Amino acid sequence: MFTGWTSPLSLLKEELVQREYEGHPIPDEIREKVAVLDKEGDWMNTSAIDPLFDQIGKLPRSTAFHYEQPNDLESIKNARPDGPRKLEHLSSARILDQLHGAWTGRACGCALGKPVEGIGMRGLKGMDGRETIRTYLENRGHWPLDFYFSGADAGDELSIHCPQSQRENIKFMEPDDDIHYTLIALHVLEKHGSEFTWKNVADAWNNCLPYNAICTAETQAILNYNNAVPRSVLMGRESVNWVTSDYTSTHRNPYREWIGAQIRADGWGYACAGNPELAAEFAWRDAHWTHRANGIYGEMMFAAIIASAFVVHDARELIAIGLSEIPRNCRLSEAVTAALDEITRCNDFHSYMDWVQLHYGDLSPVHTVNNALVVIGSMIYGQMDFHKSICTSVEGAWDTDCNGATCGSIVGAARGARGLNSTLVSPLNDTIKPKVFGFEEIKMHELAERTLQVQKLITK
Repeated sequence: MFTGWTSPLSLLKEELVQREYEGHPIPDEIREKVAVLDKEGDWMNTSAIDPLFDQIGKLPRSTAFHYEQPNDLESIKNARPDGPRKLEHLSSARILDQLHGAWTGRACGCALGKPVEGIGMRGLKGMDGRETIRTYLENRGHWPLDFYFSGADAGDELSIHCPQSQRENIKFMEPDDDIHYTLIALHVLEKHGSEFTWKNVADAWNNCLPYNAICTAETQAILNYNNAVPRSVLMGRESVNWVTSDYTSTHRNPYREWIGAQIRADGWGYACAGNPELAAEFAWRDAHWTHRANGIYGEMMFAAIIASAFVVHDARELIAIGLSEIPRNCRLSEAVTAALDEITRCNDFHSYMDWVQLHYGDLSPVHTVNNALVVIGSMIYGQMDFHKSICTSVEGAWDTDCNGATCGSIVGAARGARGLNSTLVSPLNDTIKPKVFGFEEIKMHELAERTLQVQKLITK
């Protein structure tokens, strides 16, 4: 067994949570065995851990589990509600400005949330993430959030990270996986066009992304892929077809419904501007080899929303289009539908987030479902205003850089670069400096131009 993201025992403990979320009750005797290993510090005892993984994988699903959550594209399409599928075609001049706005919005949202990702997930000093962020800002006279976080010491023993994204130092978008995957999508589409496969994506990761730049489900999936495929194949000397997306997405991968795929939606949405169905399909190709069920649906939903934002600018209409590309009876659809109903009763974003915390706070702070609710709430309460929506999403805590970036993509695409009207834009100097080979330093307007060329080929 290969570890990947963390220790084998930690993977096993997360697998218990994930299997139960998928409707497989965990017997007490298995929990007791895991607890003994944990108590004895047997984090690397694979001879004891591997059989438990196998045992957990054979557990039956409860008859009370009522969700319909397929993983293959055709079944997903059959399980989704009606939707528009394809919207009107826009002029190249307008799309170019919107693409620039989307890239800029993604970078602004990511940079804004990046320094507080840690405290947004875990909180500090007995406070949850939202309370910690608010306290941090209040103690520095910066509440509500209106600009990049200051690293100033306020004597409260609260600290943040990523100094290159703090207001005192920020000059560009520093390396971040929320940006890296959008660049990977562009690279894949430039190289392979609309016929790309999930293996093309995996190979792009191998060729363009350092292993230490990826996290959780992505770490496990690419490890599984590379362990299953001989190096001679990866070098193009021969071909094999035995490795499957079922294997890469599930083997020792308890993170298969976490946010990793959801943050990879953007590039597919940009390239499929005005075509939510195709954006969702591209997102599925990207997601299904690393994620399952709601992990896949999060990427499909937001890819459809982003693609639609080039045409539709109403938040609720966009969310409805996103929901139309995923199964109507899945956990994500259920949560988003319930959240939309709750929003009609909550006067402000933080009252709404109290409800989200109550009902979905038991999920990992980097799960697909709870973070998706932060983004849709930010779109609605932020009234699709670029600055307000992004700041709201980061105030919502949990995975702050991911949510800020996704929200920024959506509203940036809707408004276009000329309509961003935010103090968050200029400090980045239109510049991204990632860790993706071939994109070491690049202007966002150049990325918009390259994305437009891809979009033209896809819609031709």
